[in-house]
Amino acid sequence: QVQLADSGGALVQAGGSLRLSCAASGRAFSTITMAWFRQAPGKEREFVASISRSGIKTNYAESVKGRFTITRDNAKNTMYLQMNSLKPEDTAVYYCAADLKLFSAVTNYDYWGQGTQVTVSS
Repeated sequence: QVQLADSGGALVQAGGSLRLSCAASGRAFSTITMAWFRQAPGKEREFVASISRSGIKTNYAESVKGRFTITRDNAKNTMYLQMNSLKPEDTAVYYCAADLKLFSAVTNYDYWGQGTQVTVSS
C-alpha cells in the first residue's frame, strides 16, 4: 500500500507561480512511478505530468509543457510540481498519483492523494 498526501494549493493571480508537493509513505519511494492529475469543475480528471522512479524520465500534457515541471526527491519521499505562468484555465483540484509499475508500463494509477485546490484568478 502507498499513502499519498498532496499539498501546496492556493489562490494565485494569472502569471504567477506555485509549487505543489506530494509526500509518499508505505513503500520505498524509489520503487514508485508518480504523476499529477487535475480535475476542473464540471470536467473529467486529466493527466498533467508523470515521472519515473529515478526521476530521469518525465512526460507532460501538451497544455502544460514549458510551464510546469515535475520533479522528485527520493531521499525525502516527495514529488513536486512547479507551476509557472499560471492561467485561469489551470484552475482545478490537483491530485498526485502513484503506481508500482515501471514508467513505460503504467496505464492506470492505483494510489491517489486527497487533492489540493489551485485557483488562478484573472
